[in-house]
Amino acid sequence: MFRKIELKRIFDIFLVILVSPLIFFLFLSISFVFLYKRLPIIFKQDRPGVDGKIFTLYKFKTMSDDKDIDGNLLPDKLRITRLGKFLRQSSLDEIPSFFNVIKGDMSIVGPRPHMTEHSKQYSNIIQNFLTRHKCNPGITGWAQVHGFRGATPNDELMKKRLEYDIWYLKNWSIGLDLKIMFKTIYAILKYKVD
Repeated sequence: MFRKIELKRIFDIFLVILVSPLIFFLFLSISFVFLYKRLPIIFKQDRPGVDGKIFTLYKFKTMSDDKDIDGNLLPDKLRITRLGKFLRQSSLDEIPSFFNVIKGDMSIVGPRPHMTEHSKQYSNIIQNFLTRHKCNPGITGWAQVHGFRGATPNDELMKKRLEYDIWYLKNWSIGLDLKIMFKTIYAILKYKVD
């Protein structure tokens, strides 16, 4: 009998193969827009994965590298491009992360991979925070379909996100992953451009 982690991996690969024509089409289409606008396409950043192992996360680049007169990067909200705002709000910036799924660094569904410094910071503040590293991080997750996506400006919101992540780990099933995927797709389809 397969362990859950092995079954989840097989399920991920099956789904990636199933939707690969759509992923490939979206990746090429969005990349073409970046090339047309002469913008860098891929954002890469090291993130902690399963058991805290560091991997390189791939996403579409949504922010410029603009700096102030002292050479420091401007605040995030000033660097988000119009294209980047659309990609973030529609979750299409995550398309390159399917390469992480193929490599085995990520799953389609799982706790979102935080920045390395956030894992260090919150593991010192919130008990059991590193429990979320017991499975591969996901492109989407149980916390995200319940409204906990993007920045978490305070510790209470991070604790709530962690509660959803731990609930997911304890209750994982293929059916639950499918439910989260459908909720994610629904959220993307109902997205409206501002």
